[in-house]
Amino acid sequence: MIKNKALLGILFFTCSLFSAYSCSIQKENDSEISKIKTARVVGYLSSDNFNKMNSIQFCKLTHLNIAFANPDKNGNLIFDGDIDAVTKYAKSVNPNIKINISLAGGVLSVEQAANWSFLIDKSENRPKLIQNIIKFVTLHNLDGVDVDLEWDAVTIGYSDFVIELRKILTEQKKLMTAALPNNSRFDNINSAALNAFDFINIMSYDSTGPWTPNNPGQHSSFNNAQDGINFWHKLQNVPSENLTLGVPFYGYNFTYANVTSSTFSQIVEAGTQFADQDEIGKIYYNGRPTIAQKVEFASKNTGGIMIWEIAQDSFGEYSLLDVIHKKYSSLKFKTTGLCGN
Repeated sequence: MIKNKALLGILFFTCSLFSAYSCSIQKENDSEISKIKTARVVGYLSSDNFNKMNSIQFCKLTHLNIAFANPDKNGNLIFDGDIDAVTKYAKSVNPNIKINISLAGGVLSVEQAANWSFLIDKSENRPKLIQNIIKFVTLHNLDGVDVDLEWDAVTIGYSDFVIELRKILTEQKKLMTAALPNNSRFDNINSAALNAFDFINIMSYDSTGPWTPNNPGQHSSFNNAQDGINFWHKLQNVPSENLTLGVPFYGYNFTYANVTSSTFSQIVEAGTQFADQDEIGKIYYNGRPTIAQKVEFASKNTGGIMIWEIAQDSFGEYSLLDVIHKKYSSLKFKTTGLCGN
């Protein structure tokens, strides 16, 4: 009987040690999992470029914002393009990609701007508009909404619209994001509205362009990116992880009085050596080294990188999207977990 008790004691002690060891291993594993760094890579795709979707490496994007949808006066969303074909293809390549419809856009017609004001500034009109947005998201099996109302289109009803839309999207377990300028907060965005977004895409580009033909130069410098992040994080108190740094896949040509834009693809076609520069004569853009530098800075100060516009990339060995993907991987950040990440 004593021997049996001694044996039981030994077994109990051994089991206790084993359990403690198992717990220790589990805690170490949990700790390692918690240390995994993640980043989002958000790409905007304009309906004008749907014909290029087969060239885009969706395995390197965590989020896709399809641009743009705008309402008619009755609140029905109008979208030009086969959105279902794009979402089907993107999800066949990357089943985990989050696809949002982007509303409004930086360039609105007079009619579109008037419709937005009529629908969001009058409280009685907002429910129908929001209902139609939700119907659109549901019909096309989307993951959320990106609000890209800018400048004069951010009217007095903006904040109430955003807050009311957020409530319904949350009930539907959908995302809501925003595109906002590099270092400007519109007067009609209150704190509740600002905090309603899952994350904010900082448009850290267009500091000059066709609207300022007498101000040639870099429209998306590294310093500009730093200023934008500092503005939204330090001055507007948006958490770092809720910010996404926007980078351009295009540049501006100030050679002539009529300033035009050039895609990164066009720039590389003019000479592959230009892929690693930021300017050619009076054409200003972001080459591969600058994009990599911005990714490294964003990895320390934001939740990710945003791209306008992914179809403007050079599809091949000089791809800027590939630079973003590889840079995050080299920094030990998980983005999509695909294509070598």
